[in-house]
Amino acid sequence: MSTESCLRLRPRKRDNSGKWVTGSHKLRVGSWNIGTLTGKFIELVKILKKRKINIACVQETRWVGSKARDVDGFKLWYSGGSRDRNGVGILVDGDLREQVVEVRRISDRLMMIKLVIGGCTLSVISAYAPQVGLDEEAKMLFYEDLDEVVRGIPNTEKIVIGGDFNGHIGATSSGFDDVHGGFGVGERNGGGTSLLDFDKAFELVISNSCFLKKENHMVTFRSSEGDRGCFKDCKVIPSENLTTPHKLLVMDLEIKRDMRKKLVSNRPRIKWVA
Repeated sequence: MSTESCLRLRPRKRDNSGKWVTGSHKLRVGSWNIGTLTGKFIELVKILKKRKINIACVQETRWVGSKARDVDGFKLWYSGGSRDRNGVGILVDGDLREQVVEVRRISDRLMMIKLVIGGCTLSVISAYAPQVGLDEEAKMLFYEDLDEVVRGIPNTEKIVIGGDFNGHIGATSSGFDDVHGGFGVGERNGGGTSLLDFDKAFELVISNSCFLKKENHMVTFRSSEGDRGCFKDCKVIPSENLTTPHKLLVMDLEIKRDMRKKLVSNRPRIKWVA
C-alpha cells in the first residue's frame, strides 16, 4: 500500500469567559487517490454518501484551475494545473459546507480549507507527494510547503491531513516508536521515512498504525499523541472502485471540545532534505 494518509489534532483554547466548552462532534473523514476526477465526480459523491463520509480529500484529480463545484449536496474545492497529472481537492457534505470559512490553494499538490464545527476550528489539508522516481528537489519543495502550511495553523486549531504520500512506513516502528503505532505493512522506503520524519518533527502519530487490521485495510492517519482517543477507527474500504488502483481510506473521528492541554510552543523552522 503506497498511500499514507494523515490526521493531526490540536486542542481548543478556552472561550472568552475563560471556561472550557464541553461536548463532541463525530465525523467520518476520507482520503482517496482517484487517478482522475473526469467522468467520476457523480459516482464519487454517491460513494461518499453511501459510506457516510463528511469530508473527503482527493488526489490526482487532473482538473485545471482553482475553483469550486457542487453536486448532490456536496461541495468540491480543487486546485490543479494540468490535465495530465497532479491536482488535489476537498469535498464537504451538505451539513458542513456552510461551515467552511477559508479556502487556501497552495499548489497542484497541496490545498487547505478551514471549518468551524461546534465552536472548534478544523483545518483540513489534501496533499499529494511527488512520486517515486521524481527528482529530489521536487520532494524537498513539497515538504517545505507542507511544513509552512502546518506551521502557520495556530496551535489552538485541530488539523486533518489526508493525502497520498507515495511511501511505505513499513511493518515495524523501528526508530519511530513515538509516531508509528507498530501495525504497518511491507518494507519502509524513502517516501515513508520522509513522512515519519515529518510526523516526528511536529509530534504527530500515524493513527492507522495503531490499529491491528487485515493487510488490505492498512492505511494511515495521524494525530498528536494526546488526542489519540479522538480517532475511533481507520481503514481501507477495498470494495469501492473508481477504476483506480488506489483504495478509499476512511477514519472515524470524534472532536472533543473539553481538552485541557498546554499549547505547543513555536518550533524552529526545519530545513527539509529529500
